[in-house]
Amino acid sequence: MGILSVLVILILIIAVVSTLALTGKPDENYRNSTKRNTTNLTLIYVVIIFIALVALGIYIWLT
Repeated sequence: MGILSVLVILILIIAVVSTLALTGKPDENYRNSTKRNTTNLTLIYVVIIFIALVALGIYIWLT
């Protein structure tokens, strides 16, 4: 189970880094048009990570 937890966390980190790298394109118009989308996507990641950690904690507590 420890390996799976590490794998899930690693995938989440890679997803966040990839998303932020893609939104950092040098085109100024692209950056301005996606600022709100990046903020929303970051908020989604924070909520999903929080829910995943709570679910993992409940799973560990129940087993």
